[in-house]
Amino acid sequence: MDLGRLRALLELARCGTMAAAAEALFLTPSAVSQQIGQLEQETGAQLTERVGRGVRLTPAGQALATYAERVMGVLDEARSVLAELKQEIAGELRVAAFPSIASMVLPDTVKELRHAFARLDIAIEEMEPIDAIAALRSWRTDIALIDDISIAMGDNRESVEVVPLTEDSLYVALATGHPLSRKTSLSLADLSNESWAIESTWSTIGAFVIDLCRRAGFEPRINARCRGSEMVEAMVASGCSVSVAPGLRVLRAPPGVAWVKLKPEVRRKIYVAWRRGERKHPLVRAFVDEIVRATSKLIT
Repeated sequence: MDLGRLRALLELARCGTMAAAAEALFLTPSAVSQQIGQLEQETGAQLTERVGRGVRLTPAGQALATYAERVMGVLDEARSVLAELKQEIAGELRVAAFPSIASMVLPDTVKELRHAFARLDIAIEEMEPIDAIAALRSWRTDIALIDDISIAMGDNRESVEVVPLTEDSLYVALATGHPLSRKTSLSLADLSNESWAIESTWSTIGAFVIDLCRRAGFEPRINARCRGSEMVEAMVASGCSVSVAPGLRVLRAPPGVAWVKLKPEVRRKIYVAWRRGERKHPLVRAFVDEIVRATSKLIT
């Protein structure tokens, strides 16, 4: 069976639609459909069935997907062994990372690795943790930086390994002139009458903060739905909004923003993750060792 077709089946199992699987694989929906059709011809079994606008795997498709994931894992192990035997750290390593941790530790990590290994190329793509772990499991990236707000760490245990990088607390962000900015700590209830700026376009932190507000007994009045932290912090600095953001942002806080501890404290753990079959791959091992060092130096 063709490995590319098996990857298409795995991505379809994850995404649930031909269009989403095609986007993940950088193919057209018709190309994915053709690959699944060819795989069905090879196996002599119906692997998918229509459900509304999407598709789902048949029992035969689910069984094949399970074996396909195992096959891909064995190939990861084989590549790792061959790379070890070459005794050279060279080639491309793909890294998926979310913005707050990426901006803090990846520049120094990449700089040190490029200095140490001239033939190592590192390609970084900004992704939210939930997307990064999906990209890791579908062989679209080699390393994923994730957190336990977005990812239940019990998930994917069989195919993914992690090493903790750091812990991070959430902070309230207010304008430096805001009446509450001099408080040593604030609860979400203290902010129930404020207007909020939220990272909402694709950020899981934004959705998490909204859920925290609801659990505190109020619906946040959102006056700015932002694509990234820069706009959130601009709205906060202007005095138009408040927000809650990861403590990593405090390390590079822009002028005009005061950061106050959130009570009760809300913490998240941040991890570097890779596929289990590549635990001994020299590129993966070198990257993990260096990012752990970079994080320990930068974040105390």
